[in-house]
Amino acid sequence: MSRHSLPLNALEAFIVTARHLNLTHAAKELYLTQGAVSRKIASLENWFGFALFERHARGLHLTPRGKALLPELEQAFRQVHIVAEQARQKPQSVRLKAPTCAMRWLLPNLLAIEHHHPDLDVVLTTTTDHGINFHAEPFDAAIEYGKAERGELLFDECLTPVVSPVLAKQLAAQPESLSRLTFLHPTRDKTDWLLWWNSQPRPWPVMRKNQHFDTMDLAISAAIQGFGVAIADEHLVAADINAGRLVRLSEQAVPTGAAYRLVLRKPGSEAGNLNDFRQALLSPDLHGVSSPV
Repeated sequence: MSRHSLPLNALEAFIVTARHLNLTHAAKELYLTQGAVSRKIASLENWFGFALFERHARGLHLTPRGKALLPELEQAFRQVHIVAEQARQKPQSVRLKAPTCAMRWLLPNLLAIEHHHPDLDVVLTTTTDHGINFHAEPFDAAIEYGKAERGELLFDECLTPVVSPVLAKQLAAQPESLSRLTFLHPTRDKTDWLLWWNSQPRPWPVMRKNQHFDTMDLAISAAIQGFGVAIADEHLVAADINAGRLVRLSEQAVPTGAAYRLVLRKPGSEAGNLNDFRQALLSPDLHGVSSPV
């Protein structure tokens, strides 16, 4: 037998036999024949290259080397059982970091994952930081926002103007009233709104009244309250539109060149739960609110 292929299934036979010092009793506990137990012990002795037991007419005795080896093997075997039992009783958590701007899209997804995969435990940490440094941060996965192309694409950012249903009716009756509304900006500048207007064939109105927010989520929340007209990513407002909390002013969505991506600590070698989470989040059939990709 190869010295590199330790017969792990023989370790339990050795430990049980060492406890009873009797092949008959060991075989009964292991649900094996005496011959099978004897062969397992022989394979282990062959691997070690020394005897573990001395065979006598009245039974077995541990050799000095077998006696010295037994406590450490028993401890290691107990540890294996503890780890296996913990894994069976409590699934390992997936520690996820996500920017607050992604919450309107992410939370419905996490609820759907919880429904379809009740054994998955996702621990979410939100932040205004759009990136991840796995070497310095204790996360298994992260959602990144920006123009970097690492990880797997969840969706590209595409902007469209949205308002509350009340303001939508007002604009339908008086389209010219758009310039009198408060324009809600997801950043401290007007970049997103300017990108939208510059893509339109007709002249854009003067934005006389403006309100700037630190995140797109806050701008969207303000729009739902009827505070003004927001420029928002169509994926982030999909659930609000479907629920009737917001109304699109245009079917057109303008890409910004940025995207939301899922990044894993160790791509290609994920642990079971992390891989299950990845597959669920990327699945287009996960939910009906907004399908990734």
